[in-house]
Amino acid sequence: MTGSGADAIISVDGVSKQFATVCAVDDLSFRIKRGKIFALLGPNGAGKTTLVRMLVGVNKPDSGVISFYDDNGVSFGLENRARSGLTFGYLPEERGLYSDQPVLRTLVYFGVLYGMSRPKASEAAAGWLKRFDLAERAGEKLEALSKGNQQKIQFVSAVLHRPRLVILDEPFSGLDPLNQELFLDIIGELRSEGTTVLLSAHQMNLVEQIADHILVIDQGREILSGTMADIRAQAASRDKIIFSMEDNRNATALEAHPTIRKVEKMPGGEVIAWLEPDAKLADVIEVIAADFHVTSINSARVSLHEIFVDTVGRKNGGTR
Repeated sequence: MTGSGADAIISVDGVSKQFATVCAVDDLSFRIKRGKIFALLGPNGAGKTTLVRMLVGVNKPDSGVISFYDDNGVSFGLENRARSGLTFGYLPEERGLYSDQPVLRTLVYFGVLYGMSRPKASEAAAGWLKRFDLAERAGEKLEALSKGNQQKIQFVSAVLHRPRLVILDEPFSGLDPLNQELFLDIIGELRSEGTTVLLSAHQMNLVEQIADHILVIDQGREILSGTMADIRAQAASRDKIIFSMEDNRNATALEAHPTIRKVEKMPGGEVIAWLEPDAKLADVIEVIAADFHVTSINSARVSLHEIFVDTVGRKNGGTR
């Protein structure tokens, strides 16, 4: 657990939630610091959506405590969240907008629900539509938009009122790479303006770029937590060496070396040597160069995607 009432905006302490025979969240504890981007990751069925639904009050925990903090560090329980003065925005994984209503009218409606005046909501919505190149489609029904553009409208509906905390469940869903980068920029802007962001997504490369703190859960329990540097330190492998060679010799023999955990041959012919945490790059490169006719070689940090696949795979009996 990290943070305290002084710097936290939410704390989750020993929270569990059971559905019939499935324990969706199992004695989970963490804190979200205000003004930061907190990434919640996990495989399908890990308990992420159940946790998010408890945070927004759709479901209640069977045990444990969820607390919200005001600017003075005073805590409020889930049932008294409104008294904390904390304004929320929520983008659900499954779209919750009215598909047969015009885009601008829909956004203004949600803005008013969040406490904005109608003129302010209309002005803010028009600004967001312009930024997303959708101004000319303000009068069209939502169902006429592509999946990606519908996701933009769903996103705007969650941030239109400039909430202090916004929860984004799979915000990059349906977006092409250019719009994923746009969303990434906007999420960063929200943080710079003081908004706390809870982000749940499967696009590990995007999460790695922007998250201040990462929590990986599986079967409702924490398996990795911390900054990206912390995650790398907790993972079984921190670095890798990628090399090519002239011959077709079997490089898996390198796995006998005590500093190499695993060797993998890629479809393009490159070989990846995954290193043990205490391995020294210079020593491993020397071993590879001595045993093989190497034509190219470089080192790289293990990505969040690779750490996730490796850690969750090994935990669930996978081969990685």
